[in-house]
Amino acid sequence: MKKRIVVLGAGESGVGAAILSLKKGFDVFVSDMGPIKPRYKEMLNQHDIMWEEKQHTREYILNADEVVKSPGIPDKSPIIVEIKAAGIPIISEIELAGRYTNAKMICITGSNGKTTTTSLIYHIFKNAGYNVGLAGNIGHSLALQIAEGRDYDYYIIELSSFQLDNMYEFRANIAILLNITPDHLDRYDYDMQNYTDSKMRILQNQTEDDTLVYWADDPIIKKELEKYGIKAQKCPFSILEKNGMIGYIEDKQYVIERPTPFNMEQEELSLTGKHNLYNSLAAGIAAHISGIKDESLRKSLSSFEGVEHRLEKVARVGGVQYINDSKATNVDACWYALDSMTSPTILIIGGLDKGNDYDAIIPLIKEKCAGLVYLGADNSKLHATFDNLGIPVADTHSMEECVEACRQMAKPGYNVLLSPCCASFDLFKNMEDRGEQFKDLVRKL
Repeated sequence: MKKRIVVLGAGESGVGAAILSLKKGFDVFVSDMGPIKPRYKEMLNQHDIMWEEKQHTREYILNADEVVKSPGIPDKSPIIVEIKAAGIPIISEIELAGRYTNAKMICITGSNGKTTTTSLIYHIFKNAGYNVGLAGNIGHSLALQIAEGRDYDYYIIELSSFQLDNMYEFRANIAILLNITPDHLDRYDYDMQNYTDSKMRILQNQTEDDTLVYWADDPIIKKELEKYGIKAQKCPFSILEKNGMIGYIEDKQYVIERPTPFNMEQEELSLTGKHNLYNSLAAGIAAHISGIKDESLRKSLSSFEGVEHRLEKVARVGGVQYINDSKATNVDACWYALDSMTSPTILIIGGLDKGNDYDAIIPLIKEKCAGLVYLGADNSKLHATFDNLGIPVADTHSMEECVEACRQMAKPGYNVLLSPCCASFDLFKNMEDRGEQFKDLVRKL
């Protein structure tokens, strides 16, 4: 009898998992509690895969041998509770896909900088002529690429904590741990240790043949690494040169020490801002230990154009620079964005709060901000936190109201920075939708 795979969630990862499962000879059923996008329905229909939307039919799900869960579905979801009670194993799309490829896996996680670092590594490998694929949280299904027979030697994979939660046997040949700061605490019982444990799963199954690249100055990573018997080769990096660092900045030089010395002028790096030094060091180390030649690495580090919705300069209107950092969905990401501002800034903040503690950004807001524009369905927590700072504030509940408030508040020479600290689902489809609406309205000013 065929093994039965049930896939919950029919987005990019779910549909990819379903098609791969079918190709491997399994009986497949896909169920989504929400509506399925037309293009994903079409893909499922082309492969004659049974699916349902806007419901979960228990009798079609609880007879599974294994369930592949999309990362967006929380463990507290009633259907997940029932599946667990029935003793049915639950895995992620990445876990499933990893069973069917021998490609080297370069995996990146962290609370901030994942997408930039993942995209930069892919840019470096591609420019060096490597046979490489891009997958994971960045929007490309690893399972679908494997199902389609793309025979890559390397995959560069961005991993969220939600994806790591349901990974068990998967192994990262190069694991990159950028940082761990509070995020998604609403999904982790508001317990930072639960979230931290998820991030640290990127180390599981690594052997002495593998490599762990990590930011040595992150206090949580530092403490957590002591708990693990790490077999992988350790490659720590820091902004400062100090004992044991593989990568660092010294005398305005970007330096990687191993396996052979590599350096370039810091000002040649295409990514600017302190946070991007960390991302560039992590990416450079991963590339350097993978054998990418110095000349090619230098060229790629200086030609990378950055990531959409991450400190993306949209337009200068009336002497005001508008910047889209919609990807900043937690406090730490907003901190880095504010830290990189060199002109008086109107900060757009707000959205679906994930248990945020805004105290960390108050000193920077006092130093950098000439105004605050709240953008959310409920801005009461923002009012309670920031109204007493003596900085002008505006309360808005749509992107149209928000951009108009910014236009009125900003003076020539100012920046307007959309760096919301929060998830977007209260007013927008997702953070991309929030960023696109912002850009569209700014360009119409």
